[in-house]
Amino acid sequence: MGASGSKARGLWPFASATGGGGPEAAGAEQSLVRSRARAVPPFVFTRRGSMFYDEDGDLAHEFYEETIITKNGQKRAKLRRVHKNLIPQGIVKLDPPRIHVDFPVILYEV
Repeated sequence: MGASGSKARGLWPFASATGGGGPEAAGAEQSLVRSRARAVPPFVFTRRGSMFYDEDGDLAHEFYEETIITKNGQKRAKLRRVHKNLIPQGIVKLDPPRIHVDFPVILYEV
């Protein structure tokens, strides 16, 4: 969690053109901002899904199958986690949009 921020890639997309005290050096930050042609919105509209589809088309975080184990003549059911033949969910649209992790804002409620 948290590795999805833009700092991990080495750029700060929400920097001001005046160089206002970001984590990077002012000269490098200003050159980064000047090279951008468009402003970056502070919202995130999509995310990578954390769930998987199985062979039957069911969607879940984890899948288990029931296996029967015979021990000392007694049958016992045990759940085993399935790791194979799972398809990632892909990109999920967020409704409503979220504020980006690296957006420098303080949320205040009265």
